[in-house]
Amino acid sequence: MKGIYKILILALIVAAFLSPFASSSPDGLEKVAEDLGFIDKSNESPIIKSPFPDYVFPGIKNEGAATAVAGIAGTLITFGVMVGLAKTVGKKTRRTQ
Repeated sequence: MKGIYKILILALIVAAFLSPFASSSPDGLEKVAEDLGFIDKSNESPIIKSPFPDYVFPGIKNEGAATAVAGIAGTLITFGVMVGLAKTVGKKTRRTQ
């Protein structure tokens, strides 16, 4: 289990220090939506609202810092969900002999 926390720390470092340097160009899906002319449909109300729209943590004025905080928060949320899922699904049942 110690290895998992080393990976988490590495992922948090990447999220904090590299995410502010991510490309501002549209991602693949956004580019296809622009090319095929249905990008405007994305402005309709979403089924699930993103907690960090455009990978920026709301309320932080500095865009680099807001992106880093969003990356850290997203990493922690994903880690928490996956640990919870692993504990739920990965429970071992006792075998009776």
